[in-house]
Amino acid sequence: MTGAVTQDLPPTAGGRPGRPLIVTEDVDLLDDLLRLCAAAGATPEVHHSVPEQRGSWESAPLVLVGDDVARRVRGAARRRGVVLGRDQDDSGVWQRAVEIGADHVLMLPDGEQWLVDRIADVAEGVGRPALTVGVIGGRGGAGASTLACALAVTSVREGLRTLLVDGDPLGGGLDVLLGGESAEGLRWPAFAASRGRVGGGALEESLPRLHSLRVLSWDRGDCVAVAPQAVRAVLAAARRRGGTVVVDLPRRIDDGVAEVLAQLDLALLVVPAELRAIAAGSRVASAVGMVVRDLRVAVRGPYAPGLDDNEVAALLGLPLAGEVPVESGLLRPDGGKAPPGATARGPLARFCKEFWEKALTEAGTT
Repeated sequence: MTGAVTQDLPPTAGGRPGRPLIVTEDVDLLDDLLRLCAAAGATPEVHHSVPEQRGSWESAPLVLVGDDVARRVRGAARRRGVVLGRDQDDSGVWQRAVEIGADHVLMLPDGEQWLVDRIADVAEGVGRPALTVGVIGGRGGAGASTLACALAVTSVREGLRTLLVDGDPLGGGLDVLLGGESAEGLRWPAFAASRGRVGGGALEESLPRLHSLRVLSWDRGDCVAVAPQAVRAVLAAARRRGGTVVVDLPRRIDDGVAEVLAQLDLALLVVPAELRAIAAGSRVASAVGMVVRDLRVAVRGPYAPGLDDNEVAALLGLPLAGEVPVESGLLRPDGGKAPPGATARGPLARFCKEFWEKALTEAGTT
């Protein structure tokens, strides 16, 4: 039994969680939908026809309509987020879906996971996904981890919900760089067996809180393989919370890293301004650029003779994100208690602030 109609779900006011609306008299379908709502952590509103209460039909973030009552809702206001439940063998379901303005026809049980995800989005009050930025070094020691931390610290200082993700299991842990290796909270190994959907709110609350931002790092135990499905689920959960997500990426591309790259809005390739680094950065850019649509270069001095930031960008064939300032935090990432970018008036913090202003404007979030 079942069918659906949706594109983007209407956001609830202020991003607050909403209640899905179920309209059906089909007892079996209702049992299925109530079960799926429970799995998604949502409590639905149930009616046998269009609700008499004014505004309930229009304001519900997701409407699930049984095919058994499709004719009763023909005169209701057209809207997105409508799901039609029906037997797969009945080709007339598509015509009835058009008549009630449904966006999507979903068949159960095949579409159960899709529907659970949509209902869970409603339960979490999902709005605009986080602007997700990856940072990767053009060569070892380029300062990518420090820049990733500085971007996250600057983002939270600008009032944005921020999550910093350590994508390199061999990097020593970003929590160490932030001075929080003993902070309570989960690290990557705790999510190694994750499958399906991970709750965004639960993820955020489970992670260490360092310098007002949440950090998903690696621990100091034995290296644990995190399946690509788990990486996908965790990062998708992080993005659903909105704000910004910053990912510190390793220079090797495996299946897990490919999952991260696929969810990035843009990536910064940090390249020191010297010829060997440019040559290495070119190889990294070639691999990353096959997945990431928006890859930019952030150039770090000091400059080799005859080079400047524009020349480095031209040699790599990438848009220039700017020149990463040289300051002690980049040269000595473990040399002080304050995290990179903590000094708002410092050159690194100014670079990060200008980056976010431009990136958020381009993404249409300001």
